[in-house]
Amino acid sequence: MDTFDVIVVGAGHAGCEAALAASRMGAKTLLVTINIDHIAFMSCNPAVGGIGKGHLVKEIDALDGEMAINTDTAGIQFRILNMKKGPAVRSTRIQTDKMRYAMRMKARLEHQENLYIRQGIIERLIVEDKEVVGIETRWGERFYGRAIILTTGTFLNGLIHIGLEHFEAGRMGDFPSVGLSLCLKELGFQIGRLKTGTCPRLDGRTIDFTRLEAQESDDPPRPFSFLTKKIKNRLVPCYLTYTNMTTHEAIMSGLDRSPLYTGKIKGTGVRYCPSIEDKIVRFRDKERHRIFIEPEGLDTVEYYPNGLATSLPLDIQMAMLRSIRGLENVEITRPGYAIEYDFVYPTQLYPTLETKLIKNLYLAGQINGTTGYEEAAAQGLMAGINAALRVKGGDGFILGRDESYIGVMIDDLVTKGVDEPYRMFTSRAENRLLLREDNADLRLTEKGYAIGLVSKKRYDMVVRKKKKIEKTHDILRSVKLRPTRQTEDMLRDMGLGGIKNPVTLEDLLKKPGITIAQLKRIEERLDGIEEDIAYQVELNVKYHGYKDRQIEMINRAKRLEEKKIPQDMRYDEVSGLSREMVEKLTRIRPLSLGQASRIPGITPAAITALLIHFKKQGVI
Repeated sequence: MDTFDVIVVGAGHAGCEAALAASRMGAKTLLVTINIDHIAFMSCNPAVGGIGKGHLVKEIDALDGEMAINTDTAGIQFRILNMKKGPAVRSTRIQTDKMRYAMRMKARLEHQENLYIRQGIIERLIVEDKEVVGIETRWGERFYGRAIILTTGTFLNGLIHIGLEHFEAGRMGDFPSVGLSLCLKELGFQIGRLKTGTCPRLDGRTIDFTRLEAQESDDPPRPFSFLTKKIKNRLVPCYLTYTNMTTHEAIMSGLDRSPLYTGKIKGTGVRYCPSIEDKIVRFRDKERHRIFIEPEGLDTVEYYPNGLATSLPLDIQMAMLRSIRGLENVEITRPGYAIEYDFVYPTQLYPTLETKLIKNLYLAGQINGTTGYEEAAAQGLMAGINAALRVKGGDGFILGRDESYIGVMIDDLVTKGVDEPYRMFTSRAENRLLLREDNADLRLTEKGYAIGLVSKKRYDMVVRKKKKIEKTHDILRSVKLRPTRQTEDMLRDMGLGGIKNPVTLEDLLKKPGITIAQLKRIEERLDGIEEDIAYQVELNVKYHGYKDRQIEMINRAKRLEEKKIPQDMRYDEVSGLSREMVEKLTRIRPLSLGQASRIPGITPAAITALLIHFKKQGVI
């Protein structure tokens, strides 16, 4: 019972996906967490998805991860963001019931074959000859494993700040992990310090919702998972309000007791999700900031004021809140706070998320410098896959930047590193037209099935979907319209001009505003085409030229990716490289010329110098 194939430390969003992936691939897996009652606990806003983040969740789902299905089950508000923009940047965001999300995930873990759960605080790693072989808890228990995955979240040396008061914690109400952080430093890892924060929670009975702007769910609600056919959950609205100049004055009056502005907090915060005091200071010209009042669940009165993350003293938090429309009489159930924690600089990892320093040790989630449930879960999934493959003696599973947002994120982390908490955006993906939410299953499910991760049911579903898409394309290409009077009348009824030469239905579909639904009037074989199939076909046709150009760029980039770099490479022997470049290349140890080209500071001339050196050495 004390020896396992894979051991996962931490049961947040990264740990849950890692443990499920490894156990589903046949590895005997142990999940160790400080508090079993807090498995998959949402420390911040109980919502999943958003711009770029929703793409990650869809990809997790395409690889048979659990986050999407869990979110669909616990969802209480469903919205598709950026619907007025192009399909590449549309993202799903779902507000969940916090307790139902955690309880369902805990149950899913407890009933997973090959997976065992234990409560404990890990003090150190057991390492022999630069290879991890086990873990040791605070009370002396030892568990041995062939691969270890650390998913410690904000628990490494965690320190909570509320005003000028601070105390050690992994999050509010949980112990920190101090010994493990010290162990990693002793093993030689370069450790940094980051900061994140959360909002106060509000008593909904003291909120005047009549003074707030309601935001209802989309109708019909669209699920995250490709397996979820219909949402039958009870849905509730979120609400919108704004700060004002009185709010800003209250915040400014407390800056002399703010840990952020008195130097108490040393860690770097999230630039794209700053605290409200940081917003007020940095954007003094803004007269107001949006605040979303979001429910924590169906069976609780607590609400989350999204946009009001703060570490200000409690009296300032109260004054700030009560200056906002609809919150004039509000009561706080839990204060907002900031938390500092240790992380490992991710350039010390391979793209498999295995550490370069210690063999068979994998890191996933906030320990790698990311922020957000979705980023953590995606890393956990990949670490779980690669740990299981290592145990089975298989090759690593690495997704490229051209294949997935997961690939973009991991490549950014291990190649560029972080100097602030990393958050996913669609703008980070240079091939985002090909990496849409809606085609994540078409891109990734077969890859997951090939390594023994994805179920046969999901795989068969994707194979059928691809056949239906191709069949629809065949119909569109096979039907040709000729310039007759009957055709002219029909096209005029559809709001189209006449044609001078024969055209296929595919040619017609390329025109702006034309959909497959309209083409059904011309070709009866298009009747019965499912909505998601029609959507894929329409995008394939309308964006054909853009996609071809992106594919051409990807193929050019792949030539550099295919040129592998020996891991014992001596960069100081390469003529034409500066000392700074030699240092960066030696530290990061890129696997290919493609990865080397993405390291900040590595110029095209340096890549040419490497190519010339490799040719002289007969490496390529």
